[in-house]
Amino acid sequence: MGITITRKNIFFKPKLDRVLARRFVLSPERSKKIINRVLSMSETDKESTLNQILRNYARRHRSIINIFERNFTAVDPILKELKISKQSLSDEERLLIGSYFTMEYSIEAAAYFNPSIVLSPDQSQTHEGEKRIIMSFRAVGEGHLSSIVFRSAVIDKNLDIHLDEVGILLDKPKHIKNHRYRKAEFIERLVDLHQPEEHVQKIIEEKLTDTFTYDELQRFVREIKEEQEDLSYDSQILMQQMLWLASSHYEISYSRDTSISERVIFPISDTEKNGIEDARFVQFISDKGKATYYATYTAYDGYSILPKLLSTKDFVNFKIQPLNGKIANKGAALFPRKIKGKYAMLCRVDGENSYVAFSNSLTNWHEEIKLVGEPEYPWEFIQVGNCGSPVETKEGWLVITHSVGPMREYSIGALLLDLEDPTKVIGKLKKPLLFANETERNGYVPNVLYSCGQIIHNNHLILPYAYSDQESTYATVCLDELLKNLVD
Repeated sequence: MGITITRKNIFFKPKLDRVLARRFVLSPERSKKIINRVLSMSETDKESTLNQILRNYARRHRSIINIFERNFTAVDPILKELKISKQSLSDEERLLIGSYFTMEYSIEAAAYFNPSIVLSPDQSQTHEGEKRIIMSFRAVGEGHLSSIVFRSAVIDKNLDIHLDEVGILLDKPKHIKNHRYRKAEFIERLVDLHQPEEHVQKIIEEKLTDTFTYDELQRFVREIKEEQEDLSYDSQILMQQMLWLASSHYEISYSRDTSISERVIFPISDTEKNGIEDARFVQFISDKGKATYYATYTAYDGYSILPKLLSTKDFVNFKIQPLNGKIANKGAALFPRKIKGKYAMLCRVDGENSYVAFSNSLTNWHEEIKLVGEPEYPWEFIQVGNCGSPVETKEGWLVITHSVGPMREYSIGALLLDLEDPTKVIGKLKKPLLFANETERNGYVPNVLYSCGQIIHNNHLILPYAYSDQESTYATVCLDELLKNLVD
């Protein structure tokens, strides 16, 4: 029996006018030349140039003057080399210098894909049959650098999504707080990531204090390199990975006078410098009935990947922590509640099959993992994985899956896992639920459909998905019909 799936004619597309003002980094020698050129301008030219810059950019950014001030401060070491006192510079000169070390970055220009969806913590001012929702997307800009962006919307009784007005004054975090590490926990995570040579591990253990910050670790690593001139290539890589790991744990906050669409989770730490990918958001309900929103995502530094866990209660304040243990790979997705007193996670530890893991901790996953899905049908012979966190239904845990078959063609399917024992598969679709049609198959990465999360609304599965790693839309499926096909 076939399943009726309705593709909605509603699309989520990138907006090219959504730009961030980022620091423009140049070499010290070029920076010195630029600063000297600015200071050699006549007072009239300084004033007219700054006025023109403010006229062209003030409406595109939230407080462009503060951005220029911040980027001016970043070149303070260059000023010291030039023996220029900051106090000797006028406000105009400071802002002008800052503007030359600022650039616009269009966060969505290359792609807008891999959506997830959760119910909003704010359900005020909705009508019967409506829900307020938050969607997240992977936005890709110049250099294929990925960030996480949000859209708020209302889904009505007819299953149509109505997006709120999208803000263009994008905002990076106002406050960034680095984590203080405990030595024992840090070394345990480091060993998971990269087993040190025995004598080097001993040196690290002796050098680290019981607790330390990222800045302190930088000093420790510098001292180890200076004191140990014969470090092997492997141990030199380890030194970098120590810094990489420590920079991955932090907290960020946004101004409350921004709309959620203006808050961008942009790569901050060294672990994320090449992008943050595929956030799978889920509303997690604690044993006491309290809701926290979690998202697993993958950080990439150009060489290694590091799974992370993001958490928030209000989508204003966020905490980011590294995940470690057996699930430390791409594609982890948290169950929306504990099962028999433990956290549960879908994962794909080998890049090919789907597993379920359990843990007493949200960030440490060292217990045994159980296989729940492997390639079985021709359209999934290459690999199978999840499309986000399981959705709880009366029949079991509904897992929307992705599979890869011939010609690297992706399709979306479904599994049903037992509510009390999610390592037990009680249903699986024998045919794909969704695959790329002629319109969707052409794009940046052809023949790919992918989703990072779903919800149930008015007894229908709401399935946002991206096509060809380029743009996004969504489809709906009657839940009863889907479950009937899974159970039969």
